[in-house]
Amino acid sequence: MGACTVLMVSCGPKSTAVTGPKYTASEQLVQGKTIFENSCSRCHKLPDPAKHDDQGWIKTLSRMAPKAKLNDEQHQMVYDYLISVNKK
Repeated sequence: MGACTVLMVSCGPKSTAVTGPKYTASEQLVQGKTIFENSCSRCHKLPDPAKHDDQGWIKTLSRMAPKAKLNDEQHQMVYDYLISVNKK
């Protein structure tokens, strides 16, 4: 029974986790900025993009994106925006 459960879980829909940059076009970066400003400020002050390096933003956004109800594409655009303006 355990193997069947594992098989069912592994065959389910997969979330495409952010692992690095994907979007570089200014249109997606502007969308990422808008999503960041509108979604994240609902619950707290906006963090400085320099607060984390690229890997730090991956960890932070993986926690925060579900709370902000971001879909995978929005999550990616916010990440790409943050690292585009981050100097780390």
